[in-house]
Amino acid sequence: MANWNDPRTTRQGFGAPAGQGGELAGRTTFDAGLRKHMLSIYNYMASGVLLSAVVALVMYQSGLGAALFASPLRWVVALSPLAIVFAMSFGANKFSTGTLKALFWSFAVLMGMSLTTVFFRYTGPSIAATFLATAGAFAGLSLYGYTTKRDLSGFGTFLIMGLIGLIIASVLNIFIQSTTLMWAVSFLGVLIFAGLTAYDTQRLKEQYAYVQGTEFAGKAVVLGALSLYLDFINMFQFLLSFMGNRE
Repeated sequence: MANWNDPRTTRQGFGAPAGQGGELAGRTTFDAGLRKHMLSIYNYMASGVLLSAVVALVMYQSGLGAALFASPLRWVVALSPLAIVFAMSFGANKFSTGTLKALFWSFAVLMGMSLTTVFFRYTGPSIAATFLATAGAFAGLSLYGYTTKRDLSGFGTFLIMGLIGLIIASVLNIFIQSTTLMWAVSFLGVLIFAGLTAYDTQRLKEQYAYVQGTEFAGKAVVLGALSLYLDFINMFQFLLSFMGNRE
């Protein structure tokens, strides 16, 4: 138990310049808050991915997935997650933290319903192996983004430009149906979202200095979880093109 009456607790340490004790205490408090903030983001992100995986598996095993994708409702399921992403991104300042959380969980459920299709195309063991490989790669890349001293902001701009090109190429291939373009898109997709994982992690870490102690801090956690969720899921889907064994 701390002795609050002990006068030694008010002394400067040997060799410590005046004021350094306060700076160190402030830095320690900041670092503890940062770790808590990032841990909250990872918890939300991991919970969202797990929820999506459970929903996808239940939909597949129950037969609801087959019925859903045989009906026009498949377009609602496919497009609703995109609508939620736009709503959360552009309405963050208007929505409350509770509303953003509700939207995030709704997004995770709808993504799980949409991901049911992978069970119709790939074998269960290959899906599991790809998921574990993605989890390992994500952990390593996110750790790099968190610990590196290198500024990744310029790299992030390049990646976002690449992402726009990737979307355009994917849409074009719906009409072209080129196998070569499909493999190129998958390869570039893995690289782009791997890079975005490191970039987004560093961006979220640096963002904490601006949101700590503000009303937006809770919103930043949910939006950060959404960013990392998208990095993970997209990297998983592109990796599945290479690692997945088709049924």
